[in-house]
Amino acid sequence: MRPPRSRAPSPPAAALPPPGGRGPPRAARAGAARSKRAGAVLAGVIETTTNKVIERARAAARQGADALVATAPFYTRTHATETDRHFRLIAAAVDLPLFAYDIPVCVHSKLDRSLVMSLAIDGVLAGVKDSSGDDVSFRRLAIELRAVPGFALLTGHEVVVDAMLLGGADGCVPGLGNVDPHGYRRLQAAADRGDWAAARTEQDRLAELFDIVSVADPADSSGTAAGIGAFKTALRARGVIAHNTVSPPMRHLNEQEARAITGILDRAGLM
Repeated sequence: MRPPRSRAPSPPAAALPPPGGRGPPRAARAGAARSKRAGAVLAGVIETTTNKVIERARAAARQGADALVATAPFYTRTHATETDRHFRLIAAAVDLPLFAYDIPVCVHSKLDRSLVMSLAIDGVLAGVKDSSGDDVSFRRLAIELRAVPGFALLTGHEVVVDAMLLGGADGCVPGLGNVDPHGYRRLQAAADRGDWAAARTEQDRLAELFDIVSVADPADSSGTAAGIGAFKTALRARGVIAHNTVSPPMRHLNEQEARAITGILDRAGLM
């Protein structure tokens, strides 16, 4: 991913973009920690309520995380002003860059563009990963964030990363990147050098690879089980992990489904 909000040419980076960039000491400390290892560690601190998130965030900070990733609060009904307060309280409690994870399919609320802008301008958020699938909102946010240097706008939309980069995204955090990180790295590199034809070709291959998430039988598998199950089954087939176990109550993919995934991997040049 390329450095956030920078429009000047720079060599592609293999790791996540530097969190923050708005000047607080948390960003400086995170940068110093990152210099000692290959890439940044962004710790997910996703919990239902603010106090639980802060508890996890403090634990992550003690263990050396470079930055934090949190969603809006969920389960209980939440007002937009409470979501705003949620992120501000997390940022105030832990001296690390904070990224918002916009994933309404899981938390059942969408981060409003005006809310993200307010938190970005005030330096509360270092960036946002948008997995909402709302391309119109994403593009409008990309335009408005031009006024906020250092803020990282990331997409989690696996099959249209090339379009998101062209539209102003700084990088991507795709679930499918667990299966084929080199493919997304090539896509990002092509975008960084302005070779959109090469980016599209790589994206087309990745879009076909994404078919693995449709392999699980929908009669007894949720979308989450199908997706995570497919990623873990693919990683097992590639020799990265030893098994494809998923957390209960989800079921792991069976051997018939595993063979179908192996076929898709083979066609994508990953076997």
